[in-house]
Amino acid sequence: MPEWPATILMVDDEVQNLDLLEALLLPQGYRLLRAGSGEEALAAVTAERPDLVLLDVMMPGLDGYEVCRRLKADANSAFIPVLILTALSAPEEMVRAIEAGADDFLTKPFSGLELLIRIRSLLRIKKLHDQVENYRRMATVGELAGGIAQEMRNPLAITSSAAQI
Repeated sequence: MPEWPATILMVDDEVQNLDLLEALLLPQGYRLLRAGSGEEALAAVTAERPDLVLLDVMMPGLDGYEVCRRLKADANSAFIPVLILTALSAPEEMVRAIEAGADDFLTKPFSGLELLIRIRSLLRIKKLHDQVENYRRMATVGELAGGIAQEMRNPLAITSSAAQI
């Protein structure tokens, strides 16, 4: 389960856009990380494991679609929600974002309230996913421990039977 307050990685090559996001999100208590390129974003996800990525599309080098594809293809980041924030408003851009693995899509300029609502929704889903994963891991560890205990009892039973004979 992620530590709360949640960590959000903001990815945009325009510093003004990052400043705007920061002004909106900091008062909400989120821990914020910045990346100015797709390459920086991938490195930040590896190093920091954010709970959510806000991702611009139009960036030099790796664009947002490719960053999203790479995040979703990696088992370590596949379940980190990605919210695409872009000035591209054509319906086919939304389709491209979803095909790349994005969890949501918002066109710039956006409403601050709408962004906050979408962020809360994606973080709630992420938190529930992490809880299910923790329960699954605990159940697997419990089954493994039970299996080991059973295996340990078997040789003892055989030894006990041999001693009685």
